[in-house]
Amino acid sequence: MTAVPGDLRYTEEHEWVRLESDGTVVIGITDHAQQQLGELVFVELPEPARAVAAGEGCAVVESVKAASDVYAPVAGIVADVNDALTATPGLVNKSPYDEGWLFRLQPAKAALDGLLDATAYRQLIAEH
Repeated sequence: MTAVPGDLRYTEEHEWVRLESDGTVVIGITDHAQQQLGELVFVELPEPARAVAAGEGCAVVESVKAASDVYAPVAGIVADVNDALTATPGLVNKSPYDEGWLFRLQPAKAALDGLLDATAYRQLIAEH
């Protein structure tokens, strides 16, 4: 069963977004996405301080089956990246919503309008 935490927001491209108390947003790929990709063998993260537009490809996750772009769900500046994934990309498979987060953005706008809530995301993956 695919985990879809209710406290996160989601994109149709299978990224999740968590708004932090400091106003930053943490981004990763969903449990569904990591299951579809299989065992990750490489993660390419964006450079800190890079400005990204909403919908821009800014990271890559690569498995034994395929490589996939990760898109910025909102516009902003890359504030931090999960350096642990360089040595251990499998953290995304093991813990996609905790240890396997990809990067943190200082969003241009704090609003997460336009992103899917957990119910809408569950419906999206059920339809595919």
